Amino acid sequence: MIAPVTHILPLTRIRRSRMLPGKGNVLVTAGDPVSATDVVAEAYLPGAHVLLDLRHMLGIHSLAEIQQCIERKVGDRVEKGDVIAQMEGILSKVVRAPADAEIVAIQKGQVLLELLGDKFELLAGLNGMVSEVLPERGAVIEANGALIQGVWGNQRVSFGTLACLAESPESELKRASIDKSLLGAVVAAGFVAKEEVLTAADQLPIAGMILSSIASHLVPAAMRVKYPIILIEGFGYLPMNSKAFQLLTANNKRELSLNASWEPLLGERPEAFIPLPAEGNPILNTSEFLPGKTVRIHSLPLAGAVGTIIYTRPGQSKLANGLRAPAADIRLENGRTVTVPLANMDVLE
Repeated sequence: MIAPVTHILPLTRIRRSRMLPGKGNVLVTAGDPVSATDVVAEAYLPGAHVLLDLRHMLGIHSLAEIQQCIERKVGDRVEKGDVIAQMEGILSKVVRAPADAEIVAIQKGQVLLELLGDKFELLAGLNGMVSEVLPERGAVIEANGALIQGVWGNQRVSFGTLACLAESPESELKRASIDKSLLGAVVAAGFVAKEEVLTAADQLPIAGMILSSIASHLVPAAMRVKYPIILIEGFGYLPMNSKAFQLLTANNKRELSLNASWEPLLGERPEAFIPLPAEGNPILNTSEFLPGKTVRIHSLPLAGAVGTIIYTRPGQSKLANGLRAPAADIRLENGRTVTVPLANMDVLE
């Protein structure tokens, strides 16, 4: 059975494609070093549409005559005030562009304009090097280092120095721990239960947070803050898995990039990346529930627990709740053996 994989790796080589939502301008070239917040490409998002009825505006009813008055063609970019059509003579009339726009259609004396929307800036998302440029669409960035993937992010990007505040995987981050010593740092901690913690960090400000989990009612507050937040486990009181906790504490005070952008349908995960000088091996995005694999359990009361598969049961097994499902026997880090449905865990690699 194909297993979902979460990467928590002390050293690897990653390759990330950064793509615009449409055609635009790529601002980097192959070989350029980039940091997480560097803009690698930009584009204008589609804006509103405006229809200009030139026959009415110029007072011309003949389609042949109106066609001779039009001075633009489909695909032209116009700026506010540019002439689109004009009628010369004693009673000359001019139709100008009402705003910066692109002409997307001309038909039967009518011109359809698409106004330029907001500028979209595509961030690198990690510290690395541009290995490939995708003309008009984006770039591919590669880097070596430690990688920790999360399950949720608030769609922000940043980088800074890692500051590990969690004394244990179960510890709660409280308001009293947020002080000036964390200015510009990426805070790694456990559970957050109160909005005042997120707000105080935003006012400081910090560069980001890597958390085990947060109370579910804090999602709106997490989306409002300016810094990125990545959750390693999810929502509710969930301790951080030991593999991620150990990797973060081992890299305390190192520089890292935090990309809390994610798109589940495309398989993109929020992730923290710590650049390292050594060269790592490329990661694999698929795995199987096989004996010897390290897995993380998602279901209570063992949510966040890490163990090793010792036996993958054939067919469907009867569980303690009376249901039947594909399952495996897991030896936890404390030596205890439990039977867990395959749907309630993922592989850590």
